[in-house]
Amino acid sequence: MKTYDAIVIGFGKGGKTLAGALGAAGKQVALIERSPAMYGGTCINVGCIPSKSLVHSAALSKVQGGSFAEKAARYREAIAEKRRLTGALRQKNYDKLAGNPNVQVIDGAASFLGPHAVQVTDGAGQVQLLEGENIFLNTGSHPFVPPIPGLQGNPRVYLSEGLLDLEELPRRLAIIGGGYIGMEFASLYTSFGSQVTVIQDGARFLPREDGEIAQAVLQRLQSLGAEVLLSTQVKEVREEGGQAILALETPDGPRELQADAVLVATGRRPNVEGLALDAAGVELTERGAVKVDERLHTTAPHIWAMGDVVGGLQFTYISLDDSRIVRSQLLGDGSRTTQNRGAVPYSVFLDPAFSRVGLSEEEARAKGYRVKVARLAAAAIPKAQVLQNPVGLLKAVVDGETGRILGAHLFCEESYEMINLIKLAMDAGLPYTALRDGIYTHPTMSEALNDLFAALA
Repeated sequence: MKTYDAIVIGFGKGGKTLAGALGAAGKQVALIERSPAMYGGTCINVGCIPSKSLVHSAALSKVQGGSFAEKAARYREAIAEKRRLTGALRQKNYDKLAGNPNVQVIDGAASFLGPHAVQVTDGAGQVQLLEGENIFLNTGSHPFVPPIPGLQGNPRVYLSEGLLDLEELPRRLAIIGGGYIGMEFASLYTSFGSQVTVIQDGARFLPREDGEIAQAVLQRLQSLGAEVLLSTQVKEVREEGGQAILALETPDGPRELQADAVLVATGRRPNVEGLALDAAGVELTERGAVKVDERLHTTAPHIWAMGDVVGGLQFTYISLDDSRIVRSQLLGDGSRTTQNRGAVPYSVFLDPAFSRVGLSEEEARAKGYRVKVARLAAAAIPKAQVLQNPVGLLKAVVDGETGRILGAHLFCEESYEMINLIKLAMDAGLPYTALRDGIYTHPTMSEALNDLFAALA
C-alpha cells in the first residue's frame, strides 16, 4: 500500500487546483479520476466550456441564416470545434498536473476501505491500494433522470453531455425540465434552427427568479420560436418510426408531442455511489450530498469535500473557491469559510444572457428591508443597439436605509461581464451611488449601470 500526504478523489476544478497547490508545497499527492475523458472535470468536458462553445457557434449561425440543411452543416462544424476545444483543454489539464513531480494521476474508480485507506480499480480490473493522511472529495454530480416510463434505454433520449455530442441537428427537440440547463439548451438549439418545446411541471416559469425578469425571459424564448409548456407532466416517452413520442398531461388535457430528440434536464445529484463513504465515517445529508461544515470538513476530521458533491451551488467557480477554503486551512491562516465568500453571481447563457447576484425584490421584502427598486429596459442602452440585440430588462434592488445593493438581475447582452462589477461593489460594501456615478468607457454595456441606478424609485 502506497502512502501519500493527500489523496484527491476527482479531477474537477477544486480537486485539480488543490492537488496542484499541495504538490507545489512539497506534499505527495495522488489525484484519482474515474475516466481519462474527464480530466479537468465536468466544466471543461461536458459542461460550461462545450456548451458555451456551441452557444457562440449558434449565435454566428443565427446571423448567417439559410436553410435547415445549411444550419445543420454549421452545427456539425460546431460540434467538431467543440471536440477540438475540449480535447485541447483536457490534455492541458492533465499535462499541468502530470508534470508536477509531487502529483501522481491515477485512473480508476475509488472506494474507501477505511478512514485512511482507498482502493482504486481501473478499467481492466486492476486494483491499487492507497493510504492518505488527508483525503479530499471532488467527485461532482450527475444528471437526475426521473422515473418516467420510456426514458431509460430510449435511443432518442439524451442527457446534457450526450446531446452536446450529437452530430445531427434535431429538427424538433423536446426538453423535459424548465430550469437553467433546460433554458440554455432551448436558446442554443433555437438559435441553430431547431423547433424547441420546453416541458415544465410547475406553474411558474423560473420560480426562483424575480417575476418580472422571468416573464421577460419567457417572452424572449417564445419570440425566438420556442414553445414553453407550463403545468405539464410527461407521462411516457416511446420511440416510433425513428422519432420520440411524448405523452403529456397539460392543463387542457392529454396531448402527444413528436420529437427527433429529447433532452432530460431535471437537475443533478451528487456523485457518491461506489465510494463506500461509511467505511471512512463520512455521513450524507438527507438529500444525498456529503455533509460538511463551513470549512468543508466532513464528519471524518481528516476528510474534506468540495464542489457539487456537497450539494450546494453547482458552479465551477464555487468548486474553485471551495479549494481556496480548504487550502486556507492546510497552507494558510484558516480564515476562509463558506460564510465569508461574499455574494455569488451566476449567468445563464440565453439570447441575450441572464445574470443575477444577491436577493430578488420579493426576497428582500420578505427579509424586512425597506426596498428601493431600479429598472432599465435594455433598449435604452446604446451598446445593446450597436450589438443589434436591444432585448431584455435590468433590475436592481437596494436597501433604502443604507444605500447598499441587495441584488441585481440583468437580462441583456454581456450581462455575464456586468454582473461581476455589481458583485464587487456588494462585497466591498459600496453604496449604489458608486456604480451610479462611476465613469465607464463608451459604448459599453457596463455604462448602463449609470442609468440603472439613477432610476431608483
